[in-house]
Order: sequence, then structure tokens, then C-alpha cells
Amino acid sequence: MSIYDQHLDRQAANFVPLSPVSFVERSAEVFGGRPAVIHGARRYTWAQLRERSARLAAALRAGGVGRGSTVSVMLPNTPEMVEAHYAVPALGAVLNTLNTRLDAALLAWQMNHCEAQVLITDREFAPVMAEALRLLKTEHGRELLVVDVADSEYTGPGDGLGSVEYEAWLAAHPPLARLEGPADEWDAIAVSYTSGTTGDPKGVVTHHRGAYLNAVCNAATWTMPHFPRYLWTLPMFHCNGWCFPWTVALLGGVHVCLRKVEAQAILAAMREHGVDHYCAAPIVHNLLISAPAEWRAGITQQVRGMVAGAAPPAAMIEGMAKIGFDITHVYGLTEVYGPAAVAVKHESWAAQSLSEQTRLNGRQGVRYVLQEGMSVFDPDTLAEVPADGQTMGEIMFRGNIVMKGYLKNPAATDKAFAGGWFHTGDLAVIEPDRYVKIKDRSKDIIISGGENISSIEVEDALYRHPAVLSCAVVARPDPKWGETPVAYVETQPGATVTAADLIAHCKGLLAHYKVPREIRFEPIPKTSTGKIQKFQLRERAKSSSAIE
Repeated sequence: MSIYDQHLDRQAANFVPLSPVSFVERSAEVFGGRPAVIHGARRYTWAQLRERSARLAAALRAGGVGRGSTVSVMLPNTPEMVEAHYAVPALGAVLNTLNTRLDAALLAWQMNHCEAQVLITDREFAPVMAEALRLLKTEHGRELLVVDVADSEYTGPGDGLGSVEYEAWLAAHPPLARLEGPADEWDAIAVSYTSGTTGDPKGVVTHHRGAYLNAVCNAATWTMPHFPRYLWTLPMFHCNGWCFPWTVALLGGVHVCLRKVEAQAILAAMREHGVDHYCAAPIVHNLLISAPAEWRAGITQQVRGMVAGAAPPAAMIEGMAKIGFDITHVYGLTEVYGPAAVAVKHESWAAQSLSEQTRLNGRQGVRYVLQEGMSVFDPDTLAEVPADGQTMGEIMFRGNIVMKGYLKNPAATDKAFAGGWFHTGDLAVIEPDRYVKIKDRSKDIIISGGENISSIEVEDALYRHPAVLSCAVVARPDPKWGETPVAYVETQPGATVTAADLIAHCKGLLAHYKVPREIRFEPIPKTSTGKIQKFQLRERAKSSSAIE
């Protein structure tokens, strides 16, 4: 035994489990009088937000919620959603944020799978949640304590579904004296469900330690100052808002809430409330690029955006630079708490042309500072691929910002963690400067005549045409080549372009075999976070008369 192991034990004075709940208590203590939430006419300081969260925690505890209990929430980006992120973990309970665009059957399945005890739901979603609760009872024999939220900014229809109204519930319970973290930082903090494009969705279980570290990583990665004014364009149900509910608490910032993600509302909030940070998928950034210039009038502060959720088209990064928004590109998955890698910018890049800066910033980059490992490996041998920008492998992560595993699914967990690394399923190369660049999802690579075609590369070419608002490229069956690319395109409002125009445009940017054989001007299915659902397009391409 080393001398450093003697009489130097871990104890309460020198070791406290990491939990982002501690950020809320500190900001209330240090910045209690500063603004914490803006939502329509509602304003809360950090002291008030902490008290509301502590009342919610007390109410949940009185309702039987404790360590290991699951609390489901069906909420837009409102103060109640922020409060759930602070109150539920303070009890050692697990937060399950439901996707507001799912159907009733899937919502019922998820709430049953994670054994939810309580549901907090906004009245806007009463119709779908009423059906979900009916299915939950009739098919699974489960009944929940249902709490209704009547948001001050919602004036549409919607009935109460439960016996408790949120504000009355909070008023009836004195706040807990303190929002405590867990006894063990490995305890679960949240369960988030993947999209379930093949089979049932998987419940990604994350822990307090990872949420704490990724919240800190967000601030360090973005060099965020104290008191940021953060606009909630990213749904908090998506990877717990990439841990930003806790990042904002860490920095004593302001949550500027937003029920609906619309370009005019986003830009108005930026102007009115001095918003300086926001996160979103590429489609939301494209909305801002396409918005009339007069909507951006009066925004004089530097606005910094973070983009993730899909590989951003080069045209999007370039477009944001032209309107003066500073964009940071991050990469990750639900299994790594959202972003766990970043295209770290170097000072020398500023001397490059805009197109070269766009290329550099469009890469998935390097690991977050508190993520221990990220590289590209041969998925069969786990040998790292050479940094030649050519050899493809699979991106893998290792470290504290990786999930506990998949809920009730040990086989999927073991497969995801094979060889001591988390396997993402994303195919990429390592460029000579050690930055990672995604080429495609393994299931999205198009193999035409034995040649691999990256759908992302073809999409990048299409996005460089000014008429293209959104696009997605998938494989279609071909009797000669096996597969060839077909492109689905949505055009900019008022734009006129033909399939021949876009094919000619691509021929100027791509090798001949990579050029789409067909352009289809059709609506593109997307998730509520803006991620394109390519599995639907692949089915569409197979079921239609794609073979000529």
C-alpha cells in the first residue's frame, strides 16, 4: 500500500458526487437577483426559478417520486420544462422528456417501457396524450399521476387530463430546503428514446456525472461568458437540450423560452431580449438565412449559433457567415449526451478564403475537452485508420460523456460497447490534422457499381444551388449499377428550378457517377428537431417506380 493510500480517505469533506443540480443552487445563491427566465410576460430571477424548482421537487416527493422513479414530461420549451430539469434530478429520479411530435401509441409504449409514475403535460398536447394515457391503461395496465400545465403563452384549445394543475400543485407545497444531488454520480439522470427507425426505440440512460461534465464542456467549447442570453430554439426533449439547461444554470444565464420555432419569432426574440447564443439543427439555421433581411434589423449584438443534429451543408455554414452569425459545429448522438466533439477553430483559419473556412468548419472535428477518447476505427479489427483523409472507418467514443447503456436491452448495450468503445455507426475519415470528417451513416452509403457514394457529399453539392432550401439523397434500385443516387428537394420560397438545372449544377461539382440520376421535388420528412428521416425516403424510393 502506498503512503498516499494511508489515512487519506474519501469523505464528505473532500468528495461530493458530481451533479448539475449543484449549478442551480449556486446560481440562486450567487446571482439570485439576476434574470433567469423570460417567457412572454413572465419573468423569473434565479432565486425565483430555484424556489419554483424546489416546490416542484417537493410536490413530486409528496406524490411518491424518489430515487429511480421516472417522471415523463410532454412540454414545449417553457419555464415548466426548465424546472423539470432541475427538480426531477434533485430527487434522484429520472427525467423522461417526450418528443412532442410522436403519436399516441409510441408515447404510451415509451412511458410503459420506462415505468413512468408521473406525467407533466402541456394542454396543447391534450388530444394525443389523452389517447396515450388510454392506451397505457388498457394495453399496459398502468395509470399515472397526471399534472396539467396551462402555459401563459398558449391560448389554443386543450382540456385538462389530470386531477392536478401545475401552478396550484407548486403553491400547495413548500419548497425543499435544498436541491440535492444523488449519493452516487453514476445514478441515472434521464432516459431519452432514439427514433426507432428499425424495431422499437432504445431508451438511452444517462447519468449525473456525464450531464455535469457535458454541461461544463458546452461552456468551455463555446467559450461562453457569464450570464449568456440563451434562446431555446433547440427542443429540450432532444438529448435534454444537449445539456444546455444545466449549462445556462452553470453560468447564471437567461433562458429565453420559445414555444414555436419560426424564423420571425426567433429573430424577434434575439432583437428584443439581446439573445447571444442558440443551438439548432441545420434546417433552423437555413430558415434564418432565408428570412427577409428586415427581420434581422436591430440585432446589433454578436449572435453565436451552435449547429448539430446532422452534418451541416457547406452552403449553410457559408450563409450564416454572410449574415454575420458566428457558427460552431459540434457532433454527437443521444448516447453521448448530444454534442461530444467539435470543429475547434484555429486562429490561422481566419486568413483562409471563406470557402476554405467553410470546409474546415464543416468537419466533425475533435473530442470535447472532457471526453476521453474519439477516433475512427476499423469496426472489425478496432485498428485506428490512418490520418490520410481517405480511409474510412467508424467513429467511436470513450469516456465519461457516454451513456450508462440502453434501458432493459443488454444485447444492444453490449453491441454498442464492443471492444471498450461506443460505436456510433457513422462512417468517417481522419484528415491529416487529426480532425474527423463524416462521410455518411453506414446505412446511408450508396454503393453504385462497386463505388461508395457519400450521400452527404451529394447533398453538399445540391445545397450550393441558391434555389435549394432542403435536400436529402438516398439510394434507389438500379438494374445495372445496383444502386444510384436519387435526390429529394424542397426549394426556397419563390424559387424556380428544374431537375435538369440541378443535375447540370451537380455535374460541375461531382464525379459523374455521384450525380443524382433523378431529382424529386417532394416534401422531405423530418423529425421535430429538423433531422431528415432518410429511412422514410429509402422506403419511398424502393416502393415507387424507381427502376427505369
